[in-house]
Amino acid sequence: MVSATSPDLPGPHAHGYYRCEDGTLVDVSRQNPTLLAGAGDLISTAEDLNTFISALLGGRLLPAPLLAEMLTPHGELNLGLGLWVQDLGPAGTIVHHNGGAPGGYGALMISTPDGSRTLTATLTTGEADPAEVFPAALGALIMSVFGS
Repeated sequence: MVSATSPDLPGPHAHGYYRCEDGTLVDVSRQNPTLLAGAGDLISTAEDLNTFISALLGGRLLPAPLLAEMLTPHGELNLGLGLWVQDLGPAGTIVHHNGGAPGGYGALMISTPDGSRTLTATLTTGEADPAEVFPAALGALIMSVFGS
């Protein structure tokens, strides 16, 4: 078992990398999880995320009125209670909550509002600049999965 402050990851895992100013690529897979205070020291898989988002949006975790409130977007960011609600136009609506950690780690958790179609993935960016390549790649992936 790994303690909450241990930098060790259990079992096989993806490696994250950081490119230093001098161009050196450093493996930053070992991190103290308290760095991400809001993450609750959670270590999970894409399969775990898929199980969770499917059960949540499929109505198996919350009573219908609470789920409806969670899916009601507020403000300019269209943020519900923990989920972003995004209108894709003719392709419909998706809800999502993605996350990441230093070193190019990321997790995608995207679904239709009823949980009938989901996309979950974990990723590392390697040498790519996430701000440069990620938005376009994610947009294309979302449209390929959820587009009409």
